[in-house]
Amino acid sequence: METTAAGEVTGICRDLLRIDTTNTGDQRTTVGERAAAEYVAARLGEAGLDVELHESAPRRASLVARVPGADRSRGALLVHGHLDVVPADAGEWSVPPFAAEEKDGYLWGRGAIDMKDFDAMMLAVVRDWHRTGYVPPRDIVLAFTADEEAGMEYGSQWLVRNHRDLFDGCTEAIGEVGGYSYTVNDDLRLYLVQTAEKGLDWLRLHATGRPGHGSFIHDDNAVTALAEAVARVGRHRFPVVVTPTVRAFLEQIGDALRIDLDPADPELAVAKLGPIANLIGATIRNTANPTRLEAGYKDNVIPGRASATVDCRTLPGQAESFLAELREVIGPDIEIEHKHRQPAVETGFDGDLVDAMGAALRAEDPGARTVPYLMSGGTDAKAFATLGIRCFGFTPLRLPPDLNFAALFHGIDERVPVEGLEFGVRVLDRLLRNS
Repeated sequence: METTAAGEVTGICRDLLRIDTTNTGDQRTTVGERAAAEYVAARLGEAGLDVELHESAPRRASLVARVPGADRSRGALLVHGHLDVVPADAGEWSVPPFAAEEKDGYLWGRGAIDMKDFDAMMLAVVRDWHRTGYVPPRDIVLAFTADEEAGMEYGSQWLVRNHRDLFDGCTEAIGEVGGYSYTVNDDLRLYLVQTAEKGLDWLRLHATGRPGHGSFIHDDNAVTALAEAVARVGRHRFPVVVTPTVRAFLEQIGDALRIDLDPADPELAVAKLGPIANLIGATIRNTANPTRLEAGYKDNVIPGRASATVDCRTLPGQAESFLAELREVIGPDIEIEHKHRQPAVETGFDGDLVDAMGAALRAEDPGARTVPYLMSGGTDAKAFATLGIRCFGFTPLRLPPDLNFAALFHGIDERVPVEGLEFGVRVLDRLLRNS
């Protein structure tokens, strides 16, 4: 039987899922990225590509390879995916998270949709090109990165700082999270294409007080001051802001669904969106969520310092006004430390590449309609956008109508439909051939 990209993609994805690339955010316990990068390098080498691993720290490896195009004077297209995954507690899963079991039409495993599915698509497409002798119309730069799940410092951010030349000529990029379907009816599926993502600011809040014995009356307690500030942050709701991307999304999805979605009242509009309401709800305001607390060293000692981590996500153009509002909520006596900060990313929903996305999807799904959206999370696009590259989230998948896709990201029983993988690799192949 002749090997094709669609025929090979599931096996490649299975191989990748079985390599535990858990990124804990701690250099001592993060594993597997080097092994995954070596696997990818071997598969690309079989496709005739020159590959060099770039290790930012021991066992933290990324790689970049370039597929020469027919017209090398054109701007190159960067296609990127990360190799690391978030931790998985096997006790919470119905299948072992790194066994890559195939059942009920799905391939199960941590990373199945975030994002070893797309890594596998990338590999399957270029390997098929090598077998058939196909040359794409322009240079295609493939990047497989480490550390996306913990801020990108050892992955795409490191590559951009230390190996900028690998991306010479790249004008556009595709990566996560977009290109997946939302079924309206039998004849219409909306494919959400990410054209913007929120900024990231991981803050550390520090309160100080007078240490002392836990049995005394104590009116200068760092834990109390911090807890009060954290509670204020956690309960605060920032005002609604409709960005250009969200406005375009509401207009287009309202037309597609034939319902009135008033951009002037986005909360009411989002409430009408059914399964994707949670996905869109976080894109109409800035957010600040406390995630970690740290204080004390003994049960009967009042500590002199207490700290908390707050995960902040800001809309494009809102970073400074957000911080001013957050400062008021926290209060003047709490120290704010910026642990990790990355700006928002936004581009328009126009141009030849966007047109090619729609055409590639419709060729495989006549009921496809693309719409732009703003993602509440963050991706490697934050690093690549600093090079002036126009970034989109487009990792194509046709999904079953009843699948709660958003819940699978960092969730239990993560899985990808096998038919969706095969669909995605066909769409990606068409896009790269016609963009």
